[in-house]
Amino acid sequence: MSEFTVHPLLDTGTLTVSDVLCRGECRHRSAEECARVTHLVFPYRGLYLRHVGGEQSVADANHVLCFNAEEGYRVSHPVSGGDASLVLSLAPELLRELAPADLLHRCEASGFNTQSLRIDPRAQALVALLRHSLRHQTIEALEAESLGLTLLCRSLGPRTRYASTATHARRRLVDRVKVLLAGDLGRRWSLADIATEIGGSPVYLTQVFQQVEGMPLHRYHLRLRLARALDLVAACEDMSALAHDLGFSSHSHFSAAFKQVHGRTPSAFRRAALAKSA
Repeated sequence: MSEFTVHPLLDTGTLTVSDVLCRGECRHRSAEECARVTHLVFPYRGLYLRHVGGEQSVADANHVLCFNAEEGYRVSHPVSGGDASLVLSLAPELLRELAPADLLHRCEASGFNTQSLRIDPRAQALVALLRHSLRHQTIEALEAESLGLTLLCRSLGPRTRYASTATHARRRLVDRVKVLLAGDLGRRWSLADIATEIGGSPVYLTQVFQQVEGMPLHRYHLRLRLARALDLVAACEDMSALAHDLGFSSHSHFSAAFKQVHGRTPSAFRRAALAKSA
């Protein structure tokens, strides 16, 4: 049985969108794989690690991963449960027109010089909106193209993307924290709990995480939980149960946090995701 299930959602000649589900059974590094075309991968559920040479990237809902054509990579799944991603690809000439020059290899027709970038909540909401609307066939192709290009521009734009300049050792330490959080996303973690599991003092972990990710650890964790809500909300009939599963103290706490980050309540986002195009 294949490790992957691929659901094509859109192919207009300008933009291709697919929903890719992975069973995540390979806990150690896989055999080397190679992408046929350059594409961008937006994880929205679960976590995995991608290894390119000596570099490692955490694939979770707070990041977009850049896959270059003909570039070898390996993956591993330190957290059980599998993962899912929305995958977008453009023709090389369009990608080069859209992406900032500082993210692209100078000597190639297309291709990124970075493995991953952190994205903001607006990009996360666009991922969910595009996926839900295409899966439920509530969006016209032209609108879906516009939404996809907006997502790509926002994720790659210099005002919203974040790339760390921290040392290799500090990035690896923060990667271990991310894996820990993803293993029990709904747990109400404390700094002391995380420090006990990872090693080191709560103060040191807080400082290193801030340097690597450019945001406090608690906010990173909150965005992961709300990204999981974006994934589930379209099919959710019981918001109180969803709030509980994601570690919020109450439905009102969940709704307030969701609205503060995404600008609307979970119920309002669900209605927007399932609404027919005008």
